[in-house]
Amino acid sequence: MAVIELNQQNFESTISDNPFIVVDFWAPWCGPCRSFAPVFEKVSEDNADIVFAKVNTEDEQQIAAQFQIRSIPTLMIFRDQVIIFSQPGALPESSFRELLTKAGALDMEKVHAEIAAQQGGNAA
Repeated sequence: MAVIELNQQNFESTISDNPFIVVDFWAPWCGPCRSFAPVFEKVSEDNADIVFAKVNTEDEQQIAAQFQIRSIPTLMIFRDQVIIFSQPGALPESSFRELLTKAGALDMEKVHAEIAAQQGGNAA
């Protein structure tokens, strides 16, 4: 699957309509972002079951602010509309592939149960 560009119009629907999304927050002036782009593209081609998306933080400052992006590139992984990974910095290809394998193996029922328990505990 090709890497898609996310913006205000398609961000929420992309997150809510897909079970596994990897988002790269980047900017055109960012050297590490440009260095990581070919790795992101290459790995996306080998993982057709995952949506790979990019957010240009220059053009989409509201999205960047919403997710408190302070440093780029920042990788964020959503599974079932839950952020399960968020970290600044470009990854080597092997580390990126390993991260995706671990993210895919995560038991999301357990994650949702833990979130519900935390929210229930905070409400009391």
